Amino acid sequence: MRLSIQASCFQPQKDYDASRLYNGIEGARAKPGKGETTVSHVETRNHIPFVAGSIVALLLRRAVVRGAIFFFSCFALGATVHVRQSGFQPAENGLPSGWKVWAARSDTAPKTFVDTAHYRSGPGSLAISGDSNSLVYGGWHYAISSIEGEKWYRFAAYYRTEGVPNEQLQVIARLWWTRADGKRSGAPDYPYTVTREGEWTRMSIDAQAPDKTTEVTIHLYIANAPQGTLWWDDVSLDEIPAPAPRPVTIATIHLRPRDTESPEDSVRRFLETIKTAVPAKTDVILLPETITLVGTNKKAVDVAEPVPGPTTARLVELARQRNSYVAASIYEKDGHAIYNTAVLIGRKGELVGKYRKVYLPYDEPDDGVTPGSDYPVFQTDFGKVGMMICWDSAYADPARSLSLKGAEIILMPIWDGLMPLVKARGMENGVFLVTSSYGDPSLIQDPKGEILASATEQASAAIATIDLNRRYDWGYNLGNMRMRFRKELRLDVPAIRPEFAR
Repeated sequence: MRLSIQASCFQPQKDYDASRLYNGIEGARAKPGKGETTVSHVETRNHIPFVAGSIVALLLRRAVVRGAIFFFSCFALGATVHVRQSGFQPAENGLPSGWKVWAARSDTAPKTFVDTAHYRSGPGSLAISGDSNSLVYGGWHYAISSIEGEKWYRFAAYYRTEGVPNEQLQVIARLWWTRADGKRSGAPDYPYTVTREGEWTRMSIDAQAPDKTTEVTIHLYIANAPQGTLWWDDVSLDEIPAPAPRPVTIATIHLRPRDTESPEDSVRRFLETIKTAVPAKTDVILLPETITLVGTNKKAVDVAEPVPGPTTARLVELARQRNSYVAASIYEKDGHAIYNTAVLIGRKGELVGKYRKVYLPYDEPDDGVTPGSDYPVFQTDFGKVGMMICWDSAYADPARSLSLKGAEIILMPIWDGLMPLVKARGMENGVFLVTSSYGDPSLIQDPKGEILASATEQASAAIATIDLNRRYDWGYNLGNMRMRFRKELRLDVPAIRPEFAR
């Protein structure tokens, strides 16, 4: 096993016993955070079998393992944590030094082994097999001491799979934080950011250790994949600086023009409100739904226009003058189709993107409007933005899709809505939610559902500065719902009305 460790990043396995055999390892049942061995079978797979004639290799391996333990233990007192592990090789107990295997009980235990046939950077990876068991859940544990509460750490590991159809649910890495007394110090963190690199996938997370944490145990599991094999390699944990604040100032307009002469007149009133109610240094300005229709007593077909078109040209001018992103909903005409479309204009006047409302209430199809079919997410200079429109908020999947695609803020032009559902869409997905409404308050909501700013008076704006790098946790047991949602969401279970099932 190749290790690159700086300072106090490693504590040797306390119960290391050089006399233990390679195979047939068994242990007592244990809680996940304890790192105890609880499996019925562990194997090693190497190109060179361990036989009586390999005495020299055995002695050399013992020297390397014991020397490594001595070396690592020399760095057991407070300093920066940097752990690197690859090229895994079994010690005399059949496990790479410092690693243990875990399962809740023998009925759910996977088959774990060191595999020198599959690896990323050096011979030897941590392998887990489902062993034809649909109940399988478990894998490898590795404990790291000298962790400090409230400091930030970056975990990364590479994996590859065979026979694992749902990697989001069946490939699990977890950081299990504990205090000096061995008790859990907070909710575990689930790395969820993945990047494909050829046959291997990098899984990572930047996580803050809960208060009073002294140790973290890395969990690498396979779950409910009976025909699957999972390989882990290049495992690392690094202490990193706390992320710098990522502030974004948002203004959302509250105005309902009435008895306007034309779409242009309605838009003019919105622009006048922005001029008087929105400060100069604002990153995002949000306007309500179908700003070219409200107040005109017209129908969608009467006010629909292309994108880009005359209204977006006025929004482009506003964005350039303000050096702000501007978002609003208008009725878009594209060929013979009419869509309720939210446009996002960039600071320099570029069309960053558009979203066509997916969920239409009955009156819009009756007015000739066609639903959209996608939930795009847009990259800005401060982060990722998604958009929804009004009736989208009555259903879970628009916000869910945006969150899974990485949206950090959802901008929602809305006529009026069911406010408990509107709020829930931000909370359940762990994202900031901004609405611009005609009757309900126009508001800015944080990922835990707290209203940061609200506007109810006509021709006013709700303004707040948010921090996209701030972590919003729900306490000791629930932890970070944005992270958990992205990892735990069950999209594999069909939701089909039985009378339409085929």
